[in-house]
Amino acid sequence: MPLKLRNPRWTKVDAYVEDRLIPPDPILDAARKASEAAGLPDIAVSPAQGKFLHLLARMQGARRILEIGTLGGYSTIWLARALPPDGRLVTLEADPTHLKVARDNIARAGLSHRVEQRLGPALETLPQLTGPFDFIFIDADKENAASYFEWSVRLAHPGTAILVDNVVRDGAVVKPRNDDTSSRGIHAMNEAIRRNSRVTATTLQTVGRKGYDGFMLAIVTD
Repeated sequence: MPLKLRNPRWTKVDAYVEDRLIPPDPILDAARKASEAAGLPDIAVSPAQGKFLHLLARMQGARRILEIGTLGGYSTIWLARALPPDGRLVTLEADPTHLKVARDNIARAGLSHRVEQRLGPALETLPQLTGPFDFIFIDADKENAASYFEWSVRLAHPGTAILVDNVVRDGAVVKPRNDDTSSRGIHAMNEAIRRNSRVTATTLQTVGRKGYDGFMLAIVTD
Protein backbone atom coordinates (compact mmCIF):
# COMPACT_ATOMS: atom_id res chain seq x y z
CA MET A 1 0.00 0.00 0.00
CA PRO A 2 1.24 3.52 -0.71
CA LEU A 3 2.39 5.74 2.14
CA LYS A 4 -0.46 7.92 3.40
CA LEU A 5 1.04 11.37 3.02
CA ARG A 6 -0.21 13.92 5.54
CA ASN A 7 0.56 17.51 6.40
CA PRO A 8 -0.46 19.29 9.64
CA ARG A 9 -1.43 22.37 7.63
CA TRP A 10 -3.97 20.34 5.61
CA THR A 11 -5.62 19.14 8.82
CA LYS A 12 -5.71 22.67 10.24
CA VAL A 13 -7.40 23.98 7.09
CA ASP A 14 -9.97 21.16 7.24
CA ALA A 15 -10.70 22.12 10.87
CA TYR A 16 -11.01 25.78 9.84
CA VAL A 17 -13.46 24.92 7.03
CA GLU A 18 -15.55 22.73 9.32
CA ASP A 19 -15.66 25.44 11.98
CA ARG A 20 -16.74 28.18 9.53
CA LEU A 21 -18.91 26.33 7.01
CA ILE A 22 -20.24 23.13 8.56
CA PRO A 23 -22.49 23.62 11.61
CA PRO A 24 -22.21 21.13 14.50
CA ASP A 25 -24.32 18.05 13.84
CA PRO A 26 -24.92 15.60 16.73
CA ILE A 27 -26.39 12.99 14.36
CA LEU A 28 -23.33 12.89 12.12
CA ASP A 29 -21.01 13.00 15.13
CA ALA A 30 -22.87 10.04 16.64
CA ALA A 31 -22.53 8.12 13.37
CA ARG A 32 -18.76 8.56 13.39
CA LYS A 33 -18.49 7.60 17.06
CA ALA A 34 -20.67 4.50 16.58
CA SER A 35 -18.51 3.41 13.65
CA GLU A 36 -15.36 3.88 15.70
CA ALA A 37 -16.83 2.00 18.68
CA ALA A 38 -17.75 -0.92 16.39
CA GLY A 39 -14.19 -1.14 15.11
CA LEU A 40 -14.96 -0.05 11.57
CA PRO A 41 -11.96 1.23 9.60
CA ASP A 42 -11.43 4.99 9.74
CA ILE A 43 -11.95 5.52 6.01
CA ALA A 44 -15.25 7.42 5.82
CA VAL A 45 -15.32 10.76 4.03
CA SER A 46 -14.41 13.78 6.12
CA PRO A 47 -17.10 16.30 7.16
CA ALA A 48 -16.00 18.69 4.42
CA GLN A 49 -16.12 15.89 1.85
CA GLY A 50 -19.49 14.75 3.15
CA LYS A 51 -20.94 18.21 2.64
CA PHE A 52 -19.34 18.31 -0.81
CA LEU A 53 -21.26 15.12 -1.69
CA HIS A 54 -24.44 16.64 -0.27
CA LEU A 55 -24.07 19.82 -2.31
CA LEU A 56 -23.28 17.92 -5.52
CA ALA A 57 -26.39 15.77 -5.09
CA ARG A 58 -28.52 18.87 -4.49
CA MET A 59 -27.02 20.63 -7.49
CA GLN A 60 -27.83 17.55 -9.52
CA GLY A 61 -31.44 17.69 -8.34
CA ALA A 62 -31.09 13.99 -7.54
CA ARG A 63 -34.23 12.03 -6.73
CA ARG A 64 -32.59 8.58 -6.93
CA ILE A 65 -29.09 8.02 -5.56
CA LEU A 66 -26.95 4.89 -5.64
CA GLU A 67 -24.08 4.44 -3.19
CA ILE A 68 -21.60 1.60 -3.68
CA GLY A 69 -19.93 1.06 -0.30
CA THR A 70 -21.90 2.02 2.82
CA LEU A 71 -19.36 1.47 5.62
CA GLY A 72 -21.01 3.01 8.72
CA GLY A 73 -23.49 5.15 6.81
CA TYR A 74 -21.79 8.51 7.34
CA SER A 75 -21.74 9.44 3.66
CA THR A 76 -25.15 7.80 3.28
CA ILE A 77 -26.64 10.30 5.71
CA TRP A 78 -25.08 13.26 3.90
CA LEU A 79 -26.44 12.03 0.56
CA ALA A 80 -29.90 11.04 1.83
CA ARG A 81 -30.36 14.50 3.34
CA ALA A 82 -29.93 15.95 -0.16
CA LEU A 83 -32.97 14.09 -1.47
CA PRO A 84 -36.47 15.56 -1.77
CA PRO A 85 -39.17 14.06 0.50
CA ASP A 86 -40.07 11.42 -2.09
CA GLY A 87 -36.44 10.66 -2.98
CA ARG A 88 -34.76 7.29 -2.57
CA LEU A 89 -31.20 6.14 -1.91
CA VAL A 90 -29.97 2.57 -2.43
CA THR A 91 -26.70 1.70 -0.70
CA LEU A 92 -24.70 -1.50 -1.18
CA GLU A 93 -22.47 -3.08 1.48
CA ALA A 94 -20.66 -6.43 1.54
CA ASP A 95 -19.90 -6.60 5.27
CA PRO A 96 -22.81 -7.50 7.61
CA THR A 97 -21.19 -5.74 10.57
CA HIS A 98 -20.86 -2.54 8.59
CA LEU A 99 -24.47 -2.90 7.44
CA LYS A 100 -25.76 -3.18 11.02
CA VAL A 101 -23.82 -0.13 12.20
CA ALA A 102 -25.03 1.82 9.19
CA ARG A 103 -28.63 0.72 9.77
CA ASP A 104 -28.53 2.06 13.32
CA ASN A 105 -26.89 5.32 12.22
CA ILE A 106 -29.41 5.84 9.43
CA ALA A 107 -32.31 5.13 11.79
CA ARG A 108 -30.94 7.60 14.35
CA ALA A 109 -30.85 10.19 11.55
CA GLY A 110 -34.53 9.54 10.80
CA LEU A 111 -33.77 8.43 7.25
CA SER A 112 -34.72 4.74 7.25
CA HIS A 113 -37.76 5.46 5.09
CA ARG A 114 -35.55 7.05 2.46
CA VAL A 115 -32.65 4.56 2.42
CA GLU A 116 -32.66 0.98 1.14
CA GLN A 117 -29.70 -1.12 2.27
CA ARG A 118 -28.60 -4.20 0.35
CA LEU A 119 -26.15 -6.73 1.73
CA GLY A 120 -23.71 -8.64 -0.45
CA PRO A 121 -20.74 -8.11 -2.77
CA ALA A 122 -21.62 -5.22 -5.05
CA LEU A 123 -20.90 -7.21 -8.19
CA GLU A 124 -23.69 -9.56 -7.07
CA THR A 125 -26.19 -6.91 -5.96
CA LEU A 126 -25.67 -4.42 -8.81
CA PRO A 127 -27.29 -6.72 -11.41
CA GLN A 128 -30.40 -6.84 -9.19
CA LEU A 129 -30.97 -3.08 -9.37
CA THR A 130 -33.28 -1.21 -11.67
CA GLY A 131 -32.13 2.20 -12.85
CA PRO A 132 -31.82 4.87 -13.71
CA PHE A 133 -30.16 6.74 -10.88
CA ASP A 134 -29.47 10.48 -10.97
CA PHE A 135 -26.34 10.47 -8.80
CA ILE A 136 -23.96 7.59 -8.05
CA PHE A 137 -21.21 7.57 -5.42
CA ILE A 138 -18.58 4.81 -5.58
CA ASP A 139 -16.53 4.33 -2.41
CA ALA A 140 -15.87 0.59 -2.19
CA ASP A 141 -12.88 -1.68 -2.79
CA LYS A 142 -10.70 -0.21 -5.54
CA GLU A 143 -9.76 -3.54 -7.09
CA ASN A 144 -13.20 -3.67 -8.73
CA ALA A 145 -13.48 0.05 -9.48
CA ALA A 146 -13.64 -0.45 -13.25
CA SER A 147 -16.51 -2.93 -12.93
CA TYR A 148 -18.36 -0.69 -10.48
CA PHE A 149 -18.03 2.21 -12.89
CA GLU A 150 -19.24 0.16 -15.84
CA TRP A 151 -22.28 -0.96 -13.86
CA SER A 152 -22.93 2.63 -12.81
CA VAL A 153 -23.06 3.73 -16.44
CA ARG A 154 -25.54 0.92 -17.18
CA LEU A 155 -27.74 2.15 -14.33
CA ALA A 156 -27.53 5.80 -15.39
CA HIS A 157 -29.34 8.11 -17.79
CA PRO A 158 -27.99 11.03 -19.82
CA GLY A 159 -26.99 13.62 -17.24
CA THR A 160 -26.31 11.22 -14.36
CA ALA A 161 -23.30 12.24 -12.27
CA ILE A 162 -20.89 9.55 -11.04
CA LEU A 163 -18.39 10.39 -8.30
CA VAL A 164 -15.58 8.02 -7.28
CA ASP A 165 -13.53 8.55 -4.10
CA ASN A 166 -9.87 7.72 -3.40
CA VAL A 167 -8.70 7.80 -7.01
CA VAL A 168 -5.24 9.38 -6.60
CA ARG A 169 -3.83 7.05 -3.93
CA ASP A 170 -1.07 9.44 -2.80
CA GLY A 171 -0.05 9.70 -6.46
CA ALA A 172 0.49 5.94 -6.82
CA VAL A 173 -2.15 5.76 -9.56
CA VAL A 174 0.39 7.23 -11.99
CA LYS A 175 2.59 4.15 -11.80
CA PRO A 176 1.00 1.40 -9.68
CA ARG A 177 3.24 -1.31 -8.27
CA ASN A 178 2.28 -4.88 -9.09
CA ASP A 179 1.43 -5.51 -5.42
CA ASP A 180 -0.69 -2.34 -5.10
CA THR A 181 -4.03 -3.76 -6.16
CA SER A 182 -5.98 -0.64 -5.17
CA SER A 183 -3.98 1.72 -7.36
CA ARG A 184 -4.02 -0.82 -10.18
CA GLY A 185 -7.80 -0.98 -9.87
CA ILE A 186 -8.14 2.79 -10.19
CA HIS A 187 -5.72 2.80 -13.12
CA ALA A 188 -7.89 0.16 -14.83
CA MET A 189 -10.99 2.27 -14.18
CA ASN A 190 -9.37 5.32 -15.76
CA GLU A 191 -8.45 3.29 -18.83
CA ALA A 192 -12.06 2.07 -19.07
CA ILE A 193 -13.36 5.63 -18.79
CA ARG A 194 -10.94 6.80 -21.47
CA ARG A 195 -12.42 4.23 -23.86
CA ASN A 196 -16.05 4.90 -22.91
CA SER A 197 -17.76 7.24 -25.37
CA ARG A 198 -20.80 7.60 -23.09
CA VAL A 199 -19.06 9.64 -20.40
CA THR A 200 -16.96 12.72 -19.92
CA ALA A 201 -14.84 12.89 -16.77
CA THR A 202 -12.07 14.55 -14.82
CA THR A 203 -10.20 14.02 -11.55
CA LEU A 204 -9.41 16.60 -8.88
CA GLN A 205 -6.61 15.98 -6.41
CA THR A 206 -7.49 16.64 -2.77
CA VAL A 207 -5.59 17.15 0.48
CA GLY A 208 -6.87 17.27 4.04
CA ARG A 209 -7.07 15.30 7.25
CA LYS A 210 -7.37 12.11 5.16
CA GLY A 211 -4.08 12.82 3.39
CA TYR A 212 -3.42 13.17 -0.32
CA ASP A 213 -6.04 11.67 -2.63
CA GLY A 214 -8.76 12.78 -5.04
CA PHE A 215 -12.24 12.49 -6.54
CA MET A 216 -13.16 11.47 -10.08
CA LEU A 217 -16.32 13.08 -11.43
CA ALA A 218 -18.03 11.84 -14.59
CA ILE A 219 -21.20 12.83 -16.39
CA VAL A 220 -23.05 10.33 -18.57
CA THR A 221 -23.61 12.04 -21.91
CA ASP A 222 -25.93 9.59 -23.71
